[in-house]
Amino acid sequence: MNRRDSLKALGFGTLSAGVLLEACKTPDNKNVPESEEAAKEAAAGRQPEEIERDKKLMADKYFTEHEMATIAVLADIIIPKDSKSGSATEAKVPEFIEFIVKDIPDHQLPMRGGLRWLDLQTLNRFGKTFVASTPAQQIQLVDLIAYPAKATPDMQQGVAFFNRMRDLTATGFFTTEMGIKDLGFVGNAPNKWTGVPADVLKQYGMENVVV
Repeated sequence: MNRRDSLKALGFGTLSAGVLLEACKTPDNKNVPESEEAAKEAAAGRQPEEIERDKKLMADKYFTEHEMATIAVLADIIIPKDSKSGSATEAKVPEFIEFIVKDIPDHQLPMRGGLRWLDLQTLNRFGKTFVASTPAQQIQLVDLIAYPAKATPDMQQGVAFFNRMRDLTATGFFTTEMGIKDLGFVGNAPNKWTGVPADVLKQYGMENVVV
């Protein structure tokens, strides 16, 4: 299983069916409504106080520009662009994370603390912030915290931060239209039933059964 497949499994593990179905509603669905039309669509079926709360969350800013830049680099390391799909930043994962830490404040301190920890590590090692470090230097540090079973005790804070960052990135990516297509999840597709797949019929010895 490659990294993207592993993240797909992670994404399914952290997503409810309702979230997936919501993400599949329209071709233009995105994590954070950007246009007035999208905002109206997102508002459908919601209570006025919920709509006002979402507007406030989207208007507020939690992360600084530097923190958002760091999140963008990390997100694209976790889910880079490949031949099948765009990258995490192309799916607007950083914007999703900005929204979700305001919606679920429990993420705020661990995320901010983790971003600062990351900069301290690269400043001590390379004399530069994480964003200013070279891609090779960034990967060198990420490799120390991306594999919990291999990480040394002094890297545990970084491991905890990267686990959270990876969960948020996978959740953000695989709830976008791009991520849903990457998963191959088609949702309910009426009038496209073509019968039980041949491999399933064969598995149960029913390939020659005529109904």
